Amino acid sequence: MADIDVKRAHGRSVAEARKMAEVLIRKLSQQFEFEHRWEGDTLKFERSGVNGQLDITPSDLHLTAKLGLMLKPLKGRIEKEIQTALDKQLA
Repeated sequence: MADIDVKRAHGRSVAEARKMAEVLIRKLSQQFEFEHRWEGDTLKFERSGVNGQLDITPSDLHLTAKLGLMLKPLKGRIEKEIQTALDKQLA
């Protein structure tokens, strides 16, 4: 079960949504210092204490992440940053 589960409709093509996801993940990776890679239309990311993925479908972006024990107390902050970044990209 994911500790963080955020889904947003994007209303764009999958290619455009992938570009948005790339911008989003670059911003988040600067802040949270994680590595990422594409596997089809899924962007996987990880660092010590967290791993997850951003799935892109024709209608939405769906980010899930599992937090390690040390990061669980920061769940609210991390989730808020993700939601804010997603909302800015989709605006």
